[in-house]
Amino acid sequence: MTVRLRAHHLLCMLTYVGKGYSLAFVKNYEAIAARLSAGEEIELVAGPDDICGPLAADSEAHCHGEGVIERDLAATEAVARLIGRSLALGARITPTAALLAHLRKTFATGEIRTACSGCEWSGLCDSVADGGYLGIRVAP
Repeated sequence: MTVRLRAHHLLCMLTYVGKGYSLAFVKNYEAIAARLSAGEEIELVAGPDDICGPLAADSEAHCHGEGVIERDLAATEAVARLIGRSLALGARITPTAALLAHLRKTFATGEIRTACSGCEWSGLCDSVADGGYLGIRVAP
């Protein structure tokens, strides 16, 4: 199996500590975090993904908004540049400990955070990164 993720969730998964939009969202994200921690492969998709699941049925949910699509584009560019390979839709990525550590290091420095501009969760992510990633759910 693969975990279907939109590009900006490649960044969100780095600081996920069990907080989210609703109880259903958090419960779903916890299950996905466990799969990612087990090394399950990621497939890059456009639009609502496996994390968005509990919100996707609501046409007013932010996961359908233009701003999130722009965030996905910025994340795709930043992560592709960092890992040195193209990340077209359908690209597959294995969340190894080395990759996650590299992403977290550059996330903490701000190097790959252009996609995070204006995100309502930025403050939490700042706190998690500044605190050494304590309590993260996707294994390092």
